[in-house]
Amino acid sequence: MAPDLRLLDPIVALTFLAAHTSRILLGTGVIILPQLQAVVLAKQLASLDVLSHGRLVFGLGVGWCEPEMRSVGVPFAERGRIADDYLAAMHAVWTQPKPSYRGSYVSFEAVQAMPRPMQTPIPIVVGGRTPPAYRRAVTQGRGWYGFGLDVADTQKCVTALREAGRKYRRPVELGTLEISVTPPGYDVPDKATLNAYAAAGVDRLILRPRPEMDAAALERFAADAARALGLKG
Repeated sequence: MAPDLRLLDPIVALTFLAAHTSRILLGTGVIILPQLQAVVLAKQLASLDVLSHGRLVFGLGVGWCEPEMRSVGVPFAERGRIADDYLAAMHAVWTQPKPSYRGSYVSFEAVQAMPRPMQTPIPIVVGGRTPPAYRRAVTQGRGWYGFGLDVADTQKCVTALREAGRKYRRPVELGTLEISVTPPGYDVPDKATLNAYAAAGVDRLILRPRPEMDAAALERFAADAARALGLKG
């Protein structure tokens, strides 16, 4: 990405969208979890879930850019362990009657953060194409998200996820792991490509419009995508 590319803060942007929509899911793709404070983020996400009437999907990653981590004081080599610790702490805030947690990177007790999210807990989707990311998706995520993947790369990732599923126990309450992928580029895939993604094991394609699109162009883009997917509206 170009350094001057406009990237809105996802929580702020999705709160705005929550106020202007009523049905679409609102997902982060992805929040770099180690860069934020776990208890504060848990409060923000719970608030967004309440304001959107339970439409939030929390997509998270652990990051890849060392200078970015250094700028916010996060030890790059420990980012995966930090993310796991934060995720457990956030789950405690969302679900425990009297939240408390003791971990290596975050510790608290007698914390209350009302209101609780409408979804208990908020669905988690894990991004990343590394063995720890696959393990995190299998053991803690409702789903896995791959960004900018063509069909061949998607097939490799799905294979790796299935291998992780055989290696690690998946909690029954999480159900079947849902696979979401954003294809490379901005064009709506043709029918053959859509079928290839489905055959690779993809449950949801997340298409991205061009950054310069205005409201009218966004409506046309949504209509084109709906036609390609065989949807009515």
